[in-house]
Amino acid sequence: MTRVVGIGGTLRAGSSSERLARAVLDRCAEAGADVQMFDGLHLAKLPHYEPGTPMRYDAERVLVDAVRQADAIVIASPGYHGGISGLVKNAIDLLEDTARDDRPYFDGRPVGLIVSAAGWQATGVTLAALRGVTHAMRGWPTPLGLAINSVEQRPFDADGVLVDAAVGSQIATLANQLLRPVGNAESGLTQI
Repeated sequence: MTRVVGIGGTLRAGSSSERLARAVLDRCAEAGADVQMFDGLHLAKLPHYEPGTPMRYDAERVLVDAVRQADAIVIASPGYHGGISGLVKNAIDLLEDTARDDRPYFDGRPVGLIVSAAGWQATGVTLAALRGVTHAMRGWPTPLGLAINSVEQRPFDADGVLVDAAVGSQIATLANQLLRPVGNAESGLTQI
């Protein structure tokens, strides 16, 4: 079974970046994938990354182990001042613990990227930064990166239900790209 891990969100429960990541994971689950989300509340439990400290807390170990076992990854960040949020970046930095693994970092895996920000410039710059990080960590950014301008777009209603059909279509496309093995169009999973 394909395992897809989501990382992202903010400290505000139900943030747009978290909802978007969960929507992609839901589509992956509908296609038969096993999914796991590390939202902003989980990421807040992570201490500041310290590379020289061998001790890891449970919240850190659970995240690193999940990424080690993942076949695909979703990273969702708000665009804060033209960059990745500190909360999300700290989680990514923790994955340095995989550097000496047989499959280090995001090696050979598709990584779906999502940004929600107050303006198109912030979405583009942050998405480009996430793509750069993914390449640096040996991952394959999916062709589609989801960028939502939270000033102009409201993909969810007050109850968290997806109401924007165009964004829904992008979510489905991103999920399909995550479930298709890198370099192979046939995954054995149902297209969604």
